Amino acid sequence: MNKIQPVSFSIESLNISQEKGTVKQPVAEVMVTDRGISADAHAGVWHRQISLLAAENIEAFARTLNRRFTWGEFAENITTRGIDLNRVAVLDRFRIGTVELEVTQIGKACHHGCAVFQEVGACIMPTDGIFARVISPGRL
Repeated sequence: MNKIQPVSFSIESLNISQEKGTVKQPVAEVMVTDRGISADAHAGVWHRQISLLAAENIEAFARTLNRRFTWGEFAENITTRGIDLNRVAVLDRFRIGTVELEVTQIGKACHHGCAVFQEVGACIMPTDGIFARVISPGRL
């Protein structure tokens, strides 16, 4: 049995979109249900209910391209700070208040149709994006 290792990190931004394939917009709070984030297009009964991306990875990518990116521009639901998401493994869990998420996938195939890829020819979600399912719902 794996021992739970507490890690402290912060949420830089919460982001939602009502349509798949569009940039997510930051919001002040979200309700997380057993299907994902209410009012987000990616909520549903599947393994990628919520996506996470580290602010540090976005900032490093921005420096290489000399371009600023806004939170949610990579279609991430939760932009984190202070946790190395590159060291996360499938089945690891995050607890944020009463919300508990379980990592189900690391990275995803790039469909080359996202706005960032169309503009700059690259994207970090295929390597740095973390996807999770909801274990315990709540408000963030």
